[in-house]
Amino acid sequence: MAMNDPIGDMLTRIRNSQMRGKSTVKTPASRLRAWVLDVLEAEGYIRGYEKTTGADGHPELVISLKYFDGDPVIRELKRVSTPGRRVYAGVKDIPQVRQGLGVAIVSTPKGVMSDAAARQANVGGEVLCTIF
Repeated sequence: MAMNDPIGDMLTRIRNSQMRGKSTVKTPASRLRAWVLDVLEAEGYIRGYEKTTGADGHPELVISLKYFDGDPVIRELKRVSTPGRRVYAGVKDIPQVRQGLGVAIVSTPKGVMSDAAARQANVGGEVLCTIF
């Protein structure tokens, strides 16, 4: 089966693993996925991740999930922009997630960053996903 939405796939894997209470989840490696994970780590939603090589010899990312009092830190993980419907926002239109309690991850010309960082850098871009 062809993979059309690698970011959506990774987010779903994270959601599913958290529902099962798993401590880590594997996803195929790509630069974009790693950049999104960098933002998740910087914002404190995951413990971190490391690059490994899977059994099939392909590079993988192993994501360490984060829990607080037994509950997943990530309560909601939503894909905003999809391959079928791209969502772009200018710097003025970048969404605020839960009155600023959540984070929107934006792919900008200056790299993948959180909504706050994008506003600070005064760049808009593609709104990849929101986390709360």
